[in-house]
Order: sequence, then structure tokens, then C-alpha cells
Amino acid sequence: MRVLWEREIQAEKIVVSPRPVWKCRSCPMHGKRPSCPPYVPSWKEAREWVKSFKKAVLVKFSVDMENFEEEKRKVLLWLLKREAELFKEGKLYAMALFPGNCNLCDDCPFERGEPCRMPEKVRPSVDAVGIELSYLIDIDFSESVLYGMVMVE
Repeated sequence: MRVLWEREIQAEKIVVSPRPVWKCRSCPMHGKRPSCPPYVPSWKEAREWVKSFKKAVLVKFSVDMENFEEEKRKVLLWLLKREAELFKEGKLYAMALFPGNCNLCDDCPFERGEPCRMPEKVRPSVDAVGIELSYLIDIDFSESVLYGMVMVE
């Protein structure tokens, strides 16, 4: 995993709609992880939540697709670390959003109906709350990348 870039964006440019949430329904992890619908705020709640921020940080990560799960885990941990750094800088409401479903654990107990091992670390996925990344960036599907976000202030 490598950070390709980190960009500050104005929160008013973030578009939240039901389209990404509906796309989530086609994912095999839909409803199986705590970062996915129906365990995250609705897109309508998220739209109001995003309006309460002035800026966010959008991050593009390069990942090795041959080690995807491990690479993605590194991305999630990086986003949580960045959130913690921003919090320490006085950004009280800094909150990371994951690229896709949570995979912090190798073997997710939540999928088996057991409690999450790390509920304090799980964050909603960007798509699960309805954020349309295509309004913020040009997505090139030939790239092996993931996008994460941290809402800042």
C-alpha cells in the first residue's frame, strides 16, 4: 500500500445520494460487515452529516491486487491513524470513511452473528453512506487503487 496523494476538499462539493448505497446491494459483503448497510447511517442522514463539515481529506492509495485484503487492511489502519492525528490537532469531529467493507479482522465474527471485535475502529464505507466519489475525482478503473476519506471540520 502506498499513498499516491492526499487532497483537502471542500465538504460542500461532496455529493451524497442513494446511488452508491444501491450499488452496495450488489456486493457480496452487503449486510455482513458493520461498515456496510444496514449497519451504517442512511444516505439521508449522511447528507445532513456532511453538511455539518467545511472540509474533508480525500486520499488515493495504490494497492497490490495480489495481496488485496492485506493491502486494504493497511489502508484502513492508515485512515484511522490520520483520523487520530487530526483529532490530536484539535479537529474534534474528524472521522474516517473506509473504501468498501471493513476487513480489520482476518476472520470477521460479525459475519457469524457475533459481536465485532473492534467496534471502536469500524467506520462506514464511503459508498455505504452514499458519497459519490465520481463527483470529486475521475475514476480510472484500470488502476489498482482505493479511495478513502476523512471528514475534518
